[in-house]
Amino acid sequence: MVTAGPGTTDAMTGVANAFRAESAMLLIGGQGPLAQHRMGSLQDLPHVDMMRPITKFAATVSTTERIADMVSMAFRECYNGAPGPSFLEIPRDVLDARVDLAKARIPAANHYRASTRSAGDPHDVERLADILVKSERPCVLLGTQVWSCRAGAAAIEFCRQLNIPAYMNGAARGTFAPGDPHHFHQTRGYAFEQADTIVIVGTPFDFRMGYGRSLRTDATVVQIDLSYRTVGKNRDISLGIVGDAGAILSATAQAASGRIDNGARRRDGWLSELREQESKRAEALRPRLLSDARPIHPLRLAHEINPFRRRRIRADWMGLRDLRALRAALHRSRRQQLAHEPDSLRADGEIWQGPRRDRKLLGDVHFEQFARMLGGHGEEVREAKDIGPALRRARESGKCALINVWIDPDVYAPGTMNQTMYK
Repeated sequence: MVTAGPGTTDAMTGVANAFRAESAMLLIGGQGPLAQHRMGSLQDLPHVDMMRPITKFAATVSTTERIADMVSMAFRECYNGAPGPSFLEIPRDVLDARVDLAKARIPAANHYRASTRSAGDPHDVERLADILVKSERPCVLLGTQVWSCRAGAAAIEFCRQLNIPAYMNGAARGTFAPGDPHHFHQTRGYAFEQADTIVIVGTPFDFRMGYGRSLRTDATVVQIDLSYRTVGKNRDISLGIVGDAGAILSATAQAASGRIDNGARRRDGWLSELREQESKRAEALRPRLLSDARPIHPLRLAHEINPFRRRRIRADWMGLRDLRALRAALHRSRRQQLAHEPDSLRADGEIWQGPRRDRKLLGDVHFEQFARMLGGHGEEVREAKDIGPALRRARESGKCALINVWIDPDVYAPGTMNQTMYK
């Protein structure tokens, strides 16, 4: 809930992030009194018009009797298809007014919206089961909707029952534990080039997927998504199913279980081939993981962080910049977590800063000093051998900690360089 004018405009970045990340949320913003509409009241801006392109629903509450009703309407829209944000503007006189409770519509909890766990068209689920049973080299990409649909267990059972290799992106990362026989990471491009069937679950054909062009052109491509508008966008598909990821994967596994042979054993060789390729790629990465180069190679930093991530730490994405992330960590210092940002990583309240900025413009910014100014623990690291000890000191400090690690600004991941903006 934010005030009108700057309060609402300051929230727009978070709302836009929720829109792209398919995160359900409701933002309630203020507004000048309806009686002073377009008269130049304090902080009067066209909030609804501004929010409409980045929300699933944006509206003004025009009467006090409708406040609760409009809130329920906004929440329904948050879960209509793929999740996303809604926005309600409540003018000051509407918010301050008193009305007879009997005249207000108050939706009952658990009764104002329906279940969104649609299992898709049963005929299409049977078609998908047939496709997978006959497939020799299938693979599946699990996207953010596997997390938002709470479909992790269904995805694991689907892959294990049908013996299908799984790749993950977005919030679906972590669905399979490292070392699981169906968890693959380094060979996604190879699999997309070699697979005869590719199942895309809960992720769009956007820049991360090369807009669909990274998939083998003659492969059978199946897309499962909560949003009808996403299925088939940017790339033609062989089969599209709209509905809940978990319900559809479970229904498909159930349908395939009725076949005499679901093809699982025939795919052992395919998984062995991918595992061999994974091992080759892991070995090729090893020199960079152990690199002592200065500036520090980003993969060496990731290698040092990895043991800390394997402890019981909650992981999530944060659309925050450095000081705001530090402030949040200070408020939640007792809660172990790992937050990822474009320029930094944090675990247990620790933030690693790896700027990709033009140093001629900013110079060497000593972010660790901000932590000390706020009563936290701050360190600067310029040598790879010092990363581990700095992490341990940060953990032992018992404070929110910021570790400023200077990584090589000229090293990018191959996927980053393949994005359109760098071409």
